[in-house]
Amino acid sequence: MAETTTDLAGYHRRAAAAGVVGRWSSANENLPWRPEPRSVPQHWSYGRLRTLALEATAFVRGEDGALRVLTLLNSGHPDREAAAGHLYSGLQVLVPGEDMHSHRHAPTAVRFVHESEGGWTAVDGERMPVGPGDVVLTPARKWHEHGNDGPGPVVWQDCTDDPLVGALAASHFELFPARSHLGPRPAAVVDGHEPGVLVHRWPDTLAALAKLDDAGRGWSELRLGGPGGAPDLGPTIAGRFLGVAPGRSTPPRRHTGAAVLIVAAGSVTAHVAGTEFAASRGDTVAVPSWARWSIENTSTTDEQAVVFAYDESPLLRGAGLHRIEEELS
Repeated sequence: MAETTTDLAGYHRRAAAAGVVGRWSSANENLPWRPEPRSVPQHWSYGRLRTLALEATAFVRGEDGALRVLTLLNSGHPDREAAAGHLYSGLQVLVPGEDMHSHRHAPTAVRFVHESEGGWTAVDGERMPVGPGDVVLTPARKWHEHGNDGPGPVVWQDCTDDPLVGALAASHFELFPARSHLGPRPAAVVDGHEPGVLVHRWPDTLAALAKLDDAGRGWSELRLGGPGGAPDLGPTIAGRFLGVAPGRSTPPRRHTGAAVLIVAAGSVTAHVAGTEFAASRGDTVAVPSWARWSIENTSTTDEQAVVFAYDESPLLRGAGLHRIEEELS
């Protein structure tokens, strides 16, 4: 005769000892009926982070400079180094005359350049000067290095899928045998911009946004491609620029997968899940999965506001999990 279990606490202890759990007690927590991200909407001030990053250059020197990065932590999960979802964001500074040992890693890295006069990056043998507003792509497993030949600090924001790679236990990191992977001959210097290459130049971005707003909607969106004509920056990260005319807003949208917004020009109010964040040039805003969000240009001048946004949509599309709701107008 089957034993009738009346001691539920004892039952669950025996189940735990056997390495199982009754799904009736865990299904709502582990597989909710709708997206329930741990990430929360959050705002980081560029001015505040820049001061801390420059201060760190006084005591984090030499080879440790490659790790001189301020990681943006989301208060919804301060134990996990992610700005939102599985997206990493961190502010990095190179002082004049500094360069980094060539290396490669499993995560895909995108760099949004905040400040640069003489900064450069080299990817897979191509050395490229970088300027403010540029977006530089470092595909996974490609040798790369960076340097600063200018008179002042170079500041950029790392935008990567490190949290995803770590969660999948797929992380690898390697140093090139020599300090530089460029070899004894000068590397080819890539100074232009073409769709799908390793750098998207700020002047070209502004020109493209202006052309895209020919319908007079007051906002435009420029999707950034990757190497070889790929539609996204990488298989796990999509990037786009949003341009918003003075006094106008982007339509509200929400989607599965998190997004991180970086203000490239102007002043905006980021509306995220019912919270308003006043953000100026360089500031960052976290958008959790399935949070409704929009961008409003609140500049006091006639300046167009521009926001760089990166998200997890390529990964979700590939898995058949991407869902988006837009109120386009």
